[in-house]
Amino acid sequence: MSKRPADEPLDVLEVRRNSPASATPKRLRSEDYDGGDQEHQSSLPTSADTEDDDHLDEEPDLAPQKPTGPAEGFSDLYLDTVNRALLDFDFEKLCSISLSNINVYACLVCGKYFQGRGKSSHAYTHSLDQDHHVFINMASLNVYILPESYEVKNKTLDDIKYVVNPTYTKEDVRRLDREEVEKTDLGKKKYIPGFVGLNNIKQNDYVNVVVHALAHVVPLRNYFMLEDLRFKPELAQRLSTLIRKVWNPRAFKSHVSPHELLQEISLRSSKKFTLLQQSDPVDFTHWFLNNLHLALGGSKTKPQSSIIQQVFQGKLKLESQAITAKADASDRLRFEEAGEIKTQVTRFMVLTLDLPPKPIFRTDDGGSEGERNIIPQVPLTTILRKYDGLHPQELQGMRRRYRLLHPLPPYLMFHIKRFTQNKFVAERNNTIVTFNPRSLDMSPFVEPGEKMDMGEPILYDLVANITHETVVETGKREGELKSVYKVQLLEKARGKWFEIQDLVVKEVARELLFTSESYVQIWEKRRVGKREGKA
Repeated sequence: MSKRPADEPLDVLEVRRNSPASATPKRLRSEDYDGGDQEHQSSLPTSADTEDDDHLDEEPDLAPQKPTGPAEGFSDLYLDTVNRALLDFDFEKLCSISLSNINVYACLVCGKYFQGRGKSSHAYTHSLDQDHHVFINMASLNVYILPESYEVKNKTLDDIKYVVNPTYTKEDVRRLDREEVEKTDLGKKKYIPGFVGLNNIKQNDYVNVVVHALAHVVPLRNYFMLEDLRFKPELAQRLSTLIRKVWNPRAFKSHVSPHELLQEISLRSSKKFTLLQQSDPVDFTHWFLNNLHLALGGSKTKPQSSIIQQVFQGKLKLESQAITAKADASDRLRFEEAGEIKTQVTRFMVLTLDLPPKPIFRTDDGGSEGERNIIPQVPLTTILRKYDGLHPQELQGMRRRYRLLHPLPPYLMFHIKRFTQNKFVAERNNTIVTFNPRSLDMSPFVEPGEKMDMGEPILYDLVANITHETVVETGKREGELKSVYKVQLLEKARGKWFEIQDLVVKEVARELLFTSESYVQIWEKRRVGKREGKA
């Protein structure tokens, strides 16, 4: 607009602004000045011109726009820097700087954990300092490029997402015990899913053997592999993750670290069971099963209220009578007819088997040195007589006898008691328990029930055997012994046995299983109508 001349009054300028000519579009006024009717009609504004003018009149948006994706042709940028050999998702998901477990991202280049991906986050700073750009959210499994902060959806990253959180279908689980599978990890090392080593971080071998044994109890394994446990306590969630990783057919390495589960166990047990100090596998098994039962919604009073009790819990009848002064000294364990016999039914998840006491003095019968040093042996069926209801025992001034009740649980867990504690020292009984891993008949130890056919065998097959061994600890003085625990597991597809000690996995002959000091055994009940020749 032209400036007002200095000698022009303000009232004249006001009249011009309010005149009809001022309301006429600029383009029309210019055409009127040129003076042609035809030109005037051709210069009328079209709809396209009007839209352009409206667009030009809008004020530009000066706010910075957050990138929603990479530029065209750059969607796979930086993916070649991903180093799968350095990725280890077994450890607890904590930021390596802030030690926070909230909104944790893993760098797919170096494998470290960082918190957040905003401009003030540790992951953002790491991407700029180290030139690492590919990160995965450990909760949502979404992959992002930093510092641009856009999501990458590329199928080549699906194997990494699967290693973080393996998932299975019912058909996948159904094939585990039927098909012979052998896989190869990134290091070209062959492994069998389900029979991989568990890392012994410090002194946690007692946890490794128990977890491995439970991971081969079919109902428990299937439950933890298929059920959605996101809203259950962390103990159940972390055991589920570990079992799914043990059976992972697409693993990057042929072993798994139980670090996440160990941290939760240490927290829940008030540091009674830690990875720094070795504990007894039997004590841990009792604590672990009871806490898993509660974590899965089980009741303290209602039986069979969780998958744990449905698999292991059975019933037995306990008869007890006080030992009186009139008892025959030669036979203190004979039940007297005159005495009151108390009977009660109790429930169990682990059956304790007592070994015969070791002889205090060695008898010199003239045999050779080798004969005198032979380790004593006892059949498994002999120490099972404790539960036949015919052989009483003395305990704290009471005669007691036990009898298993029908029906027996799908899985029986035996604890072969090797350690006894007195006022001074813990003594170990190294008696070898001999057994056949197939066709253990439990019918002689069961009191007949209404639905039980007399004379019909109740057969069980061994699926897991935890053994104990003492060795001289490296770096210690002579005489200081260390307990070593191993687990022997049955691969049903091939019918072979494997022995696992931490990261070492080797095949073992079925005929040599009993030569080790069996400590905990898990037996699987054979299905009705199952043929003798099939596992």
